[in-house]
Amino acid sequence: MLKVNPFNRLFFKLLLGFWLCSSLIIALVSLLPLLQLNQDRSPLPPSQERILKKMAEHIQQQPELLTGNLLQRSNRGRDPNLGPLRIYITNDAGQVINTKRVSRVFRRFQLMAEEANHPISHQFRNELIFGPYQFDVEGKSYNLFGRFPDNHPRPWFFFFTDNKLLTAGFAILLSGLLCGLLAWYLSKPLRSLRLSANALAKGDLANRVDAATASRRDEMGQLAIAFNGMADAIETMVNNQQRLMGDISHELRTPLTRLQLSLALARKKGQHSTELDRIEYEALQQEALISELLTLSRVRLNASEKRLTAELNETLSQVLDDAEFEAEQQGKQLHINIDESISFEHLPKTLSRAIENLLRNAIRYAEKTVSIESTQSKNHITIMVTDDGPGLPEAELEAIFTPFYRPDSSRDRESGGWGLGLAITQAAIYAHNGKIVAKNRLPHGLMVTIDLPTN
Repeated sequence: MLKVNPFNRLFFKLLLGFWLCSSLIIALVSLLPLLQLNQDRSPLPPSQERILKKMAEHIQQQPELLTGNLLQRSNRGRDPNLGPLRIYITNDAGQVINTKRVSRVFRRFQLMAEEANHPISHQFRNELIFGPYQFDVEGKSYNLFGRFPDNHPRPWFFFFTDNKLLTAGFAILLSGLLCGLLAWYLSKPLRSLRLSANALAKGDLANRVDAATASRRDEMGQLAIAFNGMADAIETMVNNQQRLMGDISHELRTPLTRLQLSLALARKKGQHSTELDRIEYEALQQEALISELLTLSRVRLNASEKRLTAELNETLSQVLDDAEFEAEQQGKQLHINIDESISFEHLPKTLSRAIENLLRNAIRYAEKTVSIESTQSKNHITIMVTDDGPGLPEAELEAIFTPFYRPDSSRDRESGGWGLGLAITQAAIYAHNGKIVAKNRLPHGLMVTIDLPTN
């Protein structure tokens, strides 16, 4: 048995997966304020520093600009590249001295610059503010700040910091994507196991879980290996059972043949009695039963025939001729609608036996009419056999394909046989990897539908 490394167990994979997923989301969301803080404290670009330096030199050369009406006029300017420029001059107490209208955004920038302890530049939603640039005039210290009212390019992460709801939605979407990838990684082997289990339940004993799932180093891999081992055991057991049934049926023919030979000798000697007639009847019944068992065994083992590419109409020609004759003898009509162009790879004898059993049952229970028709799609061929008989109880529609099962209305051997005909039909359809379903018709009757893949 494959040993699983403790760190390969599903418990640890789930724990690490969801933990890493949540940690990544938290880290990304938490990183945005740090990026913004780092951007807020970034040094003043040289171009903006030159603007402030040039303005400071201009004021130093003309100190009278800091007094009277000239001070109020010194708050505006223009940069040839960046457009309208507004200047803020503050004294050593941090008060703006060249205008009385100071926005909250500028006050906020002053605090940011004070915390950074060096000149910075920051792009707000609708304005760019930069500074301070310190200069002295007549022994007094002043600070210069610049402001461009336009929306200049900002780092990409500011989009998320300014749109909190969108950021939350993006985080939820990213979390769902990561968790979806984890769920897919964990559910993929389960899907493979489910498909293999369904195929095994439908009679495909050769189906196994794929090698990629079986090679996993966790509980899923162990489960896949255990499933494949179980499937191997089931296939061996069923094949042995079918071979045993075939061998027993074959061996029973030897004493049965001797019994029939003894009956023939007795008849030749002129011996006639009710007891001999009964023995002969039962011997014939036993021979027919053994023949059916051998057919069922061969069909299930699929060992007596090779697939051939042939027309469906050609394969069923003899079966349809016999069915027409049988229906005519019973005063019933058989309608045939099979496209002559339908040709595919199949087992001719096996498929013929399956359709023959369906037609015989339909003719036996029909009141007046039986029909068989076929259609072909891109990858499938559908064959439908219908009758206008009494139909079956819903609970028996699946059970009729079970070996030795006979509906309650057909318990006597003369009308219901041994219950092997439809079991042989189902085995023949499964040998073609097809499906067979029985449904009641309205107002009455039965329709059996066969679906055969062509690829």
